[in-house]
Amino acid sequence: MSYELGHPILEEATIRHRVRELGEKISQDYDGKTVVCVGVLKGSVVFLSDLVRAVDGRRVDVRLDFMAVSSYGNSTESMGVVKILKDLDTDIQGCHVLLVEDIVDSGLTLSYLKRLLGERNPASLRVCVLLDKPERRRVEVSVDYRGFVIPDEFVVGYGLDYGGRWRGLPAVYRVTV
Repeated sequence: MSYELGHPILEEATIRHRVRELGEKISQDYDGKTVVCVGVLKGSVVFLSDLVRAVDGRRVDVRLDFMAVSSYGNSTESMGVVKILKDLDTDIQGCHVLLVEDIVDSGLTLSYLKRLLGERNPASLRVCVLLDKPERRRVEVSVDYRGFVIPDEFVVGYGLDYGGRWRGLPAVYRVTV
């Protein structure tokens, strides 16, 4: 089956504006604190990079760490099984943690990661996602900072990929068959 880029559903300027708004809110909420931003590889890298630059570094001490998980492989559907490929290097006990994801759809991966990180006794644990597909939810999961709610379509760009393709696009596009 061949996949092609469709029309953008989120333009670069729209994403940039919303990321700035999220950075301002995070700056307010973590004012005077240190926060460990945990990026979920590989999809969150572009969003996380822009997000931490949007947080006021004079007010918030932002630290970075990463986890790599697999739930999609080369598919457009989550397999429902989460496998940790890379764990944190940081001990988050007693730390304020902001888990940063590119997209939440079924909620399975995010629910698993929240439970796993919560067991490590952080001072707080919040979630920031660029894209939310509530129509796809199989597990209810709370999101503290949300970029955009999108329809149930497969999307790529701004860090999201299909089989490694299209991550570097500056906008978010629907993928068509």
